[in-house]
Amino acid sequence: MSSNKYVECNRDFTDLANRRCKPHLQIDFDKRTSGNIAIDKFIQDAQQNADSNWKVIEWIPYNRLKDIEEVAKGGFGTIHKAKWITHKNKCIDGLIEELDFENQRWSRYDQRKVALKKFDNNFTDLNEDFLNEIAIHLKTMNGFATPRIYGITQDPETNEFIMVLDYMFGGNLRDYLKNNFNNINWKLKLGYLRRLASNFENIHKLDIIHHDFHPGNILSDNFNFKDSSIKISDFGLSKLIGHDVKNPEKRRIFGVLPYIAPEVLSGEEYTKAADVYSFGIIAYEIVTGFAPYYDIPHDINLARQICDGLRPKIPFHIPKLITQIIMRCWDARVTHRPTFKELNFELCKYRWDYRKNNYKNNNEITVQIKQAKEFSKNKEKGGFLNLIRSSKSKLSTNPTPINYKTHPEAIYTSRLLNYLSLPKPKNDENFENELEELTKSISALSIVASRPVG
Repeated sequence: MSSNKYVECNRDFTDLANRRCKPHLQIDFDKRTSGNIAIDKFIQDAQQNADSNWKVIEWIPYNRLKDIEEVAKGGFGTIHKAKWITHKNKCIDGLIEELDFENQRWSRYDQRKVALKKFDNNFTDLNEDFLNEIAIHLKTMNGFATPRIYGITQDPETNEFIMVLDYMFGGNLRDYLKNNFNNINWKLKLGYLRRLASNFENIHKLDIIHHDFHPGNILSDNFNFKDSSIKISDFGLSKLIGHDVKNPEKRRIFGVLPYIAPEVLSGEEYTKAADVYSFGIIAYEIVTGFAPYYDIPHDINLARQICDGLRPKIPFHIPKLITQIIMRCWDARVTHRPTFKELNFELCKYRWDYRKNNYKNNNEITVQIKQAKEFSKNKEKGGFLNLIRSSKSKLSTNPTPINYKTHPEAIYTSRLLNYLSLPKPKNDENFENELEELTKSISALSIVASRPVG
């Protein structure tokens, strides 16, 4: 692109690498319209406020979406994949690349695969909740914490409006853990945890709380590639802090029961600390491979037990440094939970310590992970020998992260939970003592590790 276009822009570039400036974003309003005043105004405002090309959203004609196929169904809608095909004139249709200054039109990329998010009409008020999710999604894209959103389209048969997003080829974390846990090493586990904490630190800086954080909402292009590809999705229930009204209708509890903080179950306000609790449950799932409470019904009895201090059992061989982080996130005392800034700092340190000297060092996290590996190896060997020795043995005498079966009433999709009169949250009688002892032992190890050698 020639340097003349800097002169034509005659403004400071908001995204110099992509040759973009805000005054030139406001074109094609008359050529692309949804027919809905609120949708059109939202798209126009978003374009005017975009400070880089990857934040530009637009109205996408439905006839440019081909090979539409459902890939997932959640509590409040469905996800489809599709091809966004380009017109033979790439300036007419396709993903925006940059602005052709001379002709005042967009130049566009070739076709690509996209995800289509369709809401259940009986769940959302279109203009409020649909646009609220997109608005929050656009805010969170600053830290690359969420998949890119390309725009909005409409199914001409059903008249439903649909979000068009970047398609994440790796799927969601829940499915990945279920199918691949044995191939996920500690380098990847620490990477997942650190990236999730980093993403949520950025999200909470914007005073956004998620409300529905679970592994089904954690996506990636490739979970086995690098942690930076992890994204957080489904902001349909998210709110900007301070924007919630006191209307009881707005205080209904939606979500996946095992990941909902006990204070929320008992009727208290959803806060940043509730997202931290959800992170703790997800961290447990990442390091053990088991979905929380997979073997019991997810009903009011489980909700009551969670309020009374029930938590998943963390295997003793899990590194103490990680166990302590998880338990702090689970604390019924909301003010005792860490922030995502603190979690990001700690996990970044553990990850860095573990990677030093090509994973050959005596840092405490490395020693603990080595012990965890040895335990798992011996357990697998022992289990295999037991199978050989027992002619009557069936393959799943002891559940593993790969072969465990969930209870038919264990529900891992978001839903409305009409639970009333649950007790005020408290910790299990042993929880605080165990956490205190764990913290003391970790502090003692840190003191020993910090002493100079010789």
